[in-house]
Amino acid sequence: MATLYQGNVPTMGRTADAAGPVIRTIQLSDLHDALRRGWEDFKAVPSHAIILCVIYPVLGLVLARVVMGYSVLPLLFPLAAGFALIGPFAALGLYELSSRRERYEEASAWDAMEVLRSPSFGAMLGLGALLLALFVTWVATAQAIYVAAFGYEGVTGISDFVTRVLTTQQGWWLIVVGCGTGFLFALAALCLSVVSFPLMLDRHAGAFEAMSTSLRVVARNPVPMAAWGLIVAVLLALGTIPAFLGLAVVIPLLGHATWHLYRKVIVSEPGARPVPPPPHRPRKPAADFPANLFPWRNRTDA
Repeated sequence: MATLYQGNVPTMGRTADAAGPVIRTIQLSDLHDALRRGWEDFKAVPSHAIILCVIYPVLGLVLARVVMGYSVLPLLFPLAAGFALIGPFAALGLYELSSRRERYEEASAWDAMEVLRSPSFGAMLGLGALLLALFVTWVATAQAIYVAAFGYEGVTGISDFVTRVLTTQQGWWLIVVGCGTGFLFALAALCLSVVSFPLMLDRHAGAFEAMSTSLRVVARNPVPMAAWGLIVAVLLALGTIPAFLGLAVVIPLLGHATWHLYRKVIVSEPGARPVPPPPHRPRKPAADFPANLFPWRNRTDA
């Protein structure tokens, strides 16, 4: 049975809306507490979290090299900002680790992979595909905005790009329109996924129920959710310095904190019995691999 942290005890009864999970009204202080608990989770399993998230700084470095090599520097910021759109799906393993720590169970890198065996993993993939499509659409839109401002002429380097953006009328137009458009994409991703993946992992909800619950969460807590979106954006921006390496800390921190935010905003149901995952399959030690591969080696002569 999951252990409820202090502050996670329901402070309200059921509302008339019984179509889904009961939503609690939270305060800005709850965001701070969620981040604090997320940091505690990260400190408890730092190596595992970094292993899970090492793809982010590596991907960032690759993207930066491609951008610099092919003179498409204007796409670097949209690509970096796009992490906020696909981050909720990529943090699935981190939710699993936080869930296990909440139950005082041992957490390891292998345990993070248990999310693949969740009954709702197909729904998670579906929502993840939606967020990926949102990411691709955002990058294409950002490219179209840049072309509308400066045409198809490439830039010669970082100094040329910075001069264009910060010292020309087209550059200021690009900043205003680009940031405004990016805000709309980020808002859509936040509304659809702020608690969707933790809900699917915890209660095995379907994708539609998870998205509708996230929308209800945002509608009930507009100010805290707006503040949470701002926190995510600022931390991700800081995580890109230097050379995206900071994401190795920021991504797991936000992933763990999102789990605790879910616990705070969704009222637990003591009588609920979630569908259990498939039976656990014991892992065999790596030393047994050759013997399993060549079973005849285990035979002894009579």
